[in-house]
Amino acid sequence: MQQIVFFGDSLTAGYGLPAGASFPAQLQLKIDAAGLPYQARNYGVSGETSVGGRARLPAVLARGPVAVFVLALGANDGLRGIPVADTAANLGAILADVRRQFPAARLVLAGLEFPFDLGPLGGQHLGQYAARFKALFRPLAEAAGAAFVPFLLAGVLGRRELNLPDGVHPNATGQRVVADNVWAVLHELLAA
Repeated sequence: MQQIVFFGDSLTAGYGLPAGASFPAQLQLKIDAAGLPYQARNYGVSGETSVGGRARLPAVLARGPVAVFVLALGANDGLRGIPVADTAANLGAILADVRRQFPAARLVLAGLEFPFDLGPLGGQHLGQYAARFKALFRPLAEAAGAAFVPFLLAGVLGRRELNLPDGVHPNATGQRVVADNVWAVLHELLAA
């Protein structure tokens, strides 16, 4: 059984939900239904930033061969206003480290965005920050030769009925939508 590593934050971990409701667990159901020989491993950590992910990556990669690596980090960077260049550097380093250790691994990068303007943040206008943040993901995917999920939370963000009461984390139904967003890209990789 080949391993798919889902490496992310609370969105990946399935914050506030049973483990079986997370989008990696929902993807395992799709993988099994398609009869594909892959095992989804959820390495989501709530609160994780890109720099934290970069620091914990070696321990995750030490756990065994990686056939597919799905990177879904950056939301906490954006919420904290971390400079976009720093986030891009960390995510790029994570993808490069996976490629270096497992040259045959197929890479997937999930894009994120903030579709609203919350006003000034640390001297910069958040609308401008949000545009730069959204724009960082596709070039990273292209540079790393990674498949690209344009927006992890497409169809979920801002929809009260698909999120927990905090309005930030997908509920079980929302996690299924996130799984569909990822599956649209992942299925092509796995079936190839």
